[in-house]
Amino acid sequence: MATTVKICGLSTHATVAAALDAGADMLGFVFFARSPRHIAPDVAARLAAPARGRAQIVALTVDADDDELAGVVASLAPDLIQLHGSGTPQRCAAIRARLGRPVMKALGVAEAGDLAAVPAYAAVCDRLLIDAKPPKESRLPGGNGVAFDWRLAEGLSPGVPWLLSGGLTTENVAQALRLTRAPGVDLSSGVESAPGVKDVGKIAAFIAAARGA
Repeated sequence: MATTVKICGLSTHATVAAALDAGADMLGFVFFARSPRHIAPDVAARLAAPARGRAQIVALTVDADDDELAGVVASLAPDLIQLHGSGTPQRCAAIRARLGRPVMKALGVAEAGDLAAVPAYAAVCDRLLIDAKPPKESRLPGGNGVAFDWRLAEGLSPGVPWLLSGGLTTENVAQALRLTRAPGVDLSSGVESAPGVKDVGKIAAFIAAARGA
């Protein structure tokens, strides 16, 4: 089965086109004001228009309240809501039920014990994102360009599809996939020339490397 590839933090028509042309399965748009990749929901809706029917559209939020989530869904009509932050399994289930959209919960990993939360979230979410825990000094929950010890996720089988994230690049994605056997990968900073600035050449190269792994 081909590796699922998600490119997150897209903010221009050119980079959306590059991701689609290279065969990305999922395109992520960030709604978190602290992030250099943050865009308004109406802007995301315009950017996502060419992707409908070609790739899944993902709305990334961080501890958003019900009104903010409803606004994003109304503007973007995402295929999937990606939840970062402190949300409990109960909160994830409530968002899924309230908005009628599949959800993917991001779980930060730094040590083996961090994976203990996987079963509870897998029971209520449609997907999981297994990411590196952010550095203590970071103000962002993801997109920090840091990796965790991928051996911790070796053989992970949560019962729902999952994506590996954190510090992935064109150069290391094959190794990450060999170690974890992850069914999919998600990256943002690894295809940027500067924070929030995606590089069309890096997008194409990464997707090719992931698919060739």
